[in-house]
Amino acid sequence: MKDYIVRATACDNQIRAFAAVTTNMVEMARDKHNTSPVVSAALGRLMTAASMMGSMLKNDNDLITLQIRGDGPIKGLVVTSDANANVKGYPYDPIVDLPLKENGKLDVSKALGNGILNIIKDIGLKDPYVGQTHLVSGEIAEDLTYYFATSEQVPSAVGLGVLVDRDYSIKHSGGFIIQLLPNADEEVINKLEERISKMPSITELMSEGKTPEQVINMLLEGMEPKILETKPTRFFCNCTKERVEKALISIGSKDINEMIDEGKTIELNCHFCNKKYYFTVDELKSLLKYARS
Repeated sequence: MKDYIVRATACDNQIRAFAAVTTNMVEMARDKHNTSPVVSAALGRLMTAASMMGSMLKNDNDLITLQIRGDGPIKGLVVTSDANANVKGYPYDPIVDLPLKENGKLDVSKALGNGILNIIKDIGLKDPYVGQTHLVSGEIAEDLTYYFATSEQVPSAVGLGVLVDRDYSIKHSGGFIIQLLPNADEEVINKLEERISKMPSITELMSEGKTPEQVINMLLEGMEPKILETKPTRFFCNCTKERVEKALISIGSKDINEMIDEGKTIELNCHFCNKKYYFTVDELKSLLKYARS
């Protein structure tokens, strides 16, 4: 199944909903960062959320960044999405091994520990919008539910799931975000809460072969859901050698001179996709001119 997001409404626009399948995207991230299973689960959940939150943005140039910093062994995660659901992300520490929880599931909460969730939206204003909350569980879905309620005053339900196979590849990944709009009445709220309480986990649904459309219809059963749009989502990093050159120039002539004095070709890696970029001494000398100017 290809990765994509479904956007829907229900109850005469009292509810908006998103559901996504992101298995290929999360598998690409796992492969690029060589993540251990618990890190794959944490990064995959955050990337899935970012893909849906990115698709909420209005303009093509808008960007959203989800950043977690915790005192657990992963230390943190950074994920970015644009309005077309092009997503990239990386963990601070890709290799973390922890015992499974008593229910046999990966312990994402312990891997992240206590910390902060930052949501940064760059929507073309002078300064980006920054929202911040404490991690309430470290399971990511609950943390985002809390963020929506406290920072954006939008009552929401978030479900995220990543199922890691025995060979550490990603077997299934997906999620949903259901939000109540300001005109939602009490009856709708109660009906939605009842439906969500009866839903199996997102990984169970995907293991059964359920599509995002079917997940939406199950969540909003009896509430007249209407599918408005489907949108592809993918892992995509827009790094280039030119961008890395600009970053090198920005560190200043002193540091570039030190690299030149070592007399060796240097290697720089992109955090998001691990692509390697090489700069010879002659190239560094050319960049030094720009740094001085």
